[in-house]
Amino acid sequence: MRSPSTSGVGVPFSARFHSDRPGRHPGGVLVEGLRMHQDSGFTHQPVMAAEVVELMTPIPPGVLVDATVGGAGHSRLLLEALPQIHLVGIDRDPVAVAAASAALAGYGDRAEVHQARFDQLAQVLDGLGVSGISGALFDLGVSSPQLDVAERGFSYRSEAPLDMRMGPDAALSAADVVNEWSLRQLAELFADNGESRFAGRIARAIVAARPVVTTAELAEVVRLAIPAAARRHGGHPARRVFQAVRIAVNDELNVLPVGLDAAIERLVPGGRIVVLSYHSGEDRIVKSRFAQAESGGCTCPPGLPCVCGAQGSVRLLNRGARKPSAEEIAGNRRSQSARLRAVEGRAPGDINAGGGSR
Repeated sequence: MRSPSTSGVGVPFSARFHSDRPGRHPGGVLVEGLRMHQDSGFTHQPVMAAEVVELMTPIPPGVLVDATVGGAGHSRLLLEALPQIHLVGIDRDPVAVAAASAALAGYGDRAEVHQARFDQLAQVLDGLGVSGISGALFDLGVSSPQLDVAERGFSYRSEAPLDMRMGPDAALSAADVVNEWSLRQLAELFADNGESRFAGRIARAIVAARPVVTTAELAEVVRLAIPAAARRHGGHPARRVFQAVRIAVNDELNVLPVGLDAAIERLVPGGRIVVLSYHSGEDRIVKSRFAQAESGGCTCPPGLPCVCGAQGSVRLLNRGARKPSAEEIAGNRRSQSARLRAVEGRAPGDINAGGGSR
């Protein structure tokens, strides 16, 4: 295994997101057109870190994939707690890749980082000659550093160009979605992401306001589209709209099942996959893929012995999703929506691996 690298898999590392603005962000350095601060780096407080480490502690020696390595917060804790693992970090964001590579450099040949989307997990592992993995972690959604760097365009709280691309592989920007999608497409997007009550009103307001150029403009258009009485509760009125646009820009709900299935397929007996999701659409996909892997596609009635011959490859480590503690939420409000699901790999022919275990 190699020491930390930044090799890409099908993604041009040279793609630029934004032009630099002279005089801004003192003390930062450019990483492929984005500025990474030298004082704070790409760092954030890892969500449900104790639970993740606890769940991963029993895994056998081998490769553990952090499929959303970010600033390597979870990765560093896992490397400290699990001397038996070699960590392969993956991230589509070149800023995160650079930061994680620096953060993990001290672990030498125990860790390496690659720029790739997690639906390219199989390609990354094939390139390393890895056929089986002992673990995989998926910490989904947008990271705190991405939200906090205003020019990335993820936040409704800052003035910035509409961008929201997590990596140079994204075919669309937020400006493309907001200004080019049809009224029907926008309404369906917002309805699918929790704005069913006002989806049509918001979509019509956006179309009428085009071109919408900045995050502040979009946030204001959304705010004015929602009746005043409804704006008094439920947080910022633009929160779900920004989330929906970000998910569309980065194709998040389409790449997720591909990455999960690739990890499940390579999981060795006793290995574990842990997923943190922050959105109901993500959590539904995780629940569905894990249930499919647990049953092996069994078509027998739930609660009855399996007679169709299906063989599950994993077992659920918890029925339902685990949530962060009240103490963690108090210290890190962004953890509030987190939902954790986990599975463990089963040996072929395990008598408990069939669909009848549901």
